[in-house]
Amino acid sequence: MNIVVVESPAKAKTINKYLGPGYEVLASFGHVRDLPAKDGSVDPEHDFRMLWEVDAKSNQRINDIARALKGADKLILATDPDREGEAISWHVLEVLKEKKALKSQPVERVVFNAITKQSILEAMKNPRKIDTALVDAYLARRALDYLVGFTLSPVLWRKLPGARSAGRVQSVALRLVCDRELEIEKFVAREYWSIVAKLATPRNEVFEARLVGADGKKITRLDIGSGAEAEAFTRDLESAQFKVASVEAKPARRNPPPPFTTSTMQQEASRKLGFSPAHTMRLAQRLYEGIDIGGETVGLITYMRTDGIDMAPEAISAVRGMIGKQYGKDYVPDAPRQYQNKSKNAQEAHEAVRPTDPNRLPAEVAKYVDRDQARLYELIWNRAVASQMQSAELERTTVDIEAKVGARVLELRATGQVVKFDGFLTLYQEGMDEPSDDDESRRLPAMSQNELLAKQAINSSQHFTEPPPRYSEAALVKRMEELGIGRPSTYAAILQVLQDRGYVRIDKKRLMPEDKGRVVVGFLESFFQRYVEYDFTANLEEQLDRISNNEIDWKKVLQDFWVDFIGAVNDIKELRVTHVLDALNDLLAPHIFPPREDGLDPRTCPNCANGKLSLKLGRFGAFIGCSNYPECNYTRQMSQGAQGGVSGTKVLGEDPETGLEVTLRGGRFGPYLQLGEAAKEKDAPKPKRAGIPKGVSPDDIDLEKALGLLALPRDVGPHPEDGEMIIAGIGRFGPYVKHGKTYANLEDGDEVMSIGLNRAVTLIAEKKLKPGKGRRFGADPGKELGQHPDKGGPIVLKKGRYGPYVSHDGVNATLTGDVTPENITLEQAVSLIDARAAAGGGKGKAKKTAKAKAPAKAKAKKVADGEAKPDAAASTARRPVARTTTAKAPAKAAAPKKAAAKAKKAKAAD
Repeated sequence: MNIVVVESPAKAKTINKYLGPGYEVLASFGHVRDLPAKDGSVDPEHDFRMLWEVDAKSNQRINDIARALKGADKLILATDPDREGEAISWHVLEVLKEKKALKSQPVERVVFNAITKQSILEAMKNPRKIDTALVDAYLARRALDYLVGFTLSPVLWRKLPGARSAGRVQSVALRLVCDRELEIEKFVAREYWSIVAKLATPRNEVFEARLVGADGKKITRLDIGSGAEAEAFTRDLESAQFKVASVEAKPARRNPPPPFTTSTMQQEASRKLGFSPAHTMRLAQRLYEGIDIGGETVGLITYMRTDGIDMAPEAISAVRGMIGKQYGKDYVPDAPRQYQNKSKNAQEAHEAVRPTDPNRLPAEVAKYVDRDQARLYELIWNRAVASQMQSAELERTTVDIEAKVGARVLELRATGQVVKFDGFLTLYQEGMDEPSDDDESRRLPAMSQNELLAKQAINSSQHFTEPPPRYSEAALVKRMEELGIGRPSTYAAILQVLQDRGYVRIDKKRLMPEDKGRVVVGFLESFFQRYVEYDFTANLEEQLDRISNNEIDWKKVLQDFWVDFIGAVNDIKELRVTHVLDALNDLLAPHIFPPREDGLDPRTCPNCANGKLSLKLGRFGAFIGCSNYPECNYTRQMSQGAQGGVSGTKVLGEDPETGLEVTLRGGRFGPYLQLGEAAKEKDAPKPKRAGIPKGVSPDDIDLEKALGLLALPRDVGPHPEDGEMIIAGIGRFGPYVKHGKTYANLEDGDEVMSIGLNRAVTLIAEKKLKPGKGRRFGADPGKELGQHPDKGGPIVLKKGRYGPYVSHDGVNATLTGDVTPENITLEQAVSLIDARAAAGGGKGKAKKTAKAKAPAKAKAKKVADGEAKPDAAASTARRPVARTTTAKAPAKAAAPKKAAAKAKKAKAAD
């Protein structure tokens, strides 16, 4: 019997069928061990020694593999064919050696690019040893990420309260998003005009031509900068004579794009299907591991983590044959297309992402998979097949036109394009990040040189230059790939981590940095600039690739990085927080202190008029406050006063029922609505206020919406079962509907001010069926990770007000470093809990302290009554408690002393 180890049970099930009875395929369920989430897991002082831990679940799976190995002939490690897969095989082998589970059995490493019978059987015939260079590259990357996360994050927490952590590559990706936002804020729009003539041929065929020159000089897009200039050109063209100066028709070819890499697949799935990179990778993983089709589990696509853009010869042959059958011989090029990767950091020479069998058409596959899987498979199939199709043949026509006005000559140009043979375009056309204003795809009428043209209309249009667009997920992945930041397998995780940490959000499919993210990037750019530079990060990635090619030593790379990095960290530890804030005030000024409409200094306090606004750090993160605090208590959020924010008070109108003024105001915790003004009397009731729902821009709030929000909570209608009123409102955690003690979240698309009774009843019923999910009120019940191995009792992962944390027997520990709710293991949770308990955290300490105080109080009472006198040792032991009691005594005695003084004074007055 041969034991085969792969990552996932789905993969194991598929491979087991192909290999037959002489093999047993077991799954490791990914990595079986990792670095503990605590200091010291990587030790730079001892040659970067790395301490690994196996979590309880992985230990059980390793034990299963060890038991299967007893009496087995051979161990075959068949994890994924990339650096991460090599590392998983290495970890499995190392743990098995530690357990002495391997006797004399040989160990083989096999890789295959597709989970098909042919690929797997071929791989089994060509085993090799574990590639130590790939493992070294993995170790270097893992150590770098750990050292940056666990060294830099504590500095962030001390200097920037509210910040979560800083990852090596995630911070650079975040900088890209923040830099683009800064470009947008600094952008100054520029006016320009375009002039288009609507002309007709002698055969009355109408087309458009654009003004491109005057008096022998070219006119570019921004050259006509005012309405007066545009009017002068328009006036001349109105009285001009138009004639065709030249007609040039050139043949052109458009070649198909190569099949997908991981990056291009994520980009196209985002553009065309609206999928996030993380969702795309989940779908691709399922298609790769295998789908049950007609009772047989079949891997539908090749390995989806790759930089490669070529396909295996047998795959190319199969695709060409399928094209001939489906589209005809005209669509098959004379020779197969070969693609060469231009990226200098392309690594791990796998095939591109392609269907394992091109004859398995998307329409057929759609019967066996869900909708999103079918759409992604079709995209991969179309791209791979199109890459081997004939080029599209085009004809591009350019017509230059003369417009004479007396002695003056103006030049116009019309362009058009005709598809002579569609080729690969019949199947696939690559998506674009931004809409194109290219008008070459228009067909022009037939024209000849010196032919006269008739003027129908002259139109001038005013335009303004626009700032660069925010990154979509696809555009950010593309930019990271261009810069050499990260690797195919990391893009989806990078984007997800930035969102999970609250550093960015997605708004209208665009990535927008949150204030928290901008502060973190500002801090890193000010004090760790080298480590968020694009070139530095790309060069480090290149060194990791050289390690995988066995060109340089991985520990030398770590040593070179660590010496400078720890020096920078030690320097920043000595800086005062005020110095950090001054640097951030300057760097983030375009965002937090945008120009004021009245032209005054944007940092002048609008409340006291002589204070200076500055960035402040509070318990909940950064905000803007006045330098005259506490005399002036003006505060606002960072983004208020910036584009789209709320600063000061905006009057929306009057409430028709009360006649009170309705205003939109900016507060420290965000914009809000207020009805009327606060009375000056101390005990007067506060004016009614309402928050702005998440996702609603303050600019979109008018009087009608404001009155609706101020009227919340509102009655939706009586519940049909008991007649009790269902209420809709906005709470601390967002919009909800409530029936009795049951609260249900409003989902995307539900409007709190318009939700009807039927929908509300449905949400309430669904919430009662799933009481543990979607809770808006009360403590989060959490997710159990397992039992504490030493103390017993469940360890639970929860969501808290300040972020995710783990809890055990009253001890709560916040997730640190790169540990996230998605990847935390039981071992990591135990380490965090034990570290927190050792530091004196948790409810346990309070309970013990309370119990310890009780005997002291009892003994003190006895002494006062003359019943007993403590010995010296006991007195010394109680000294801290006694000091506390002594400190409080004057406060308690103050009241009767004061009362006696008042009584004496009153008597004297009488």
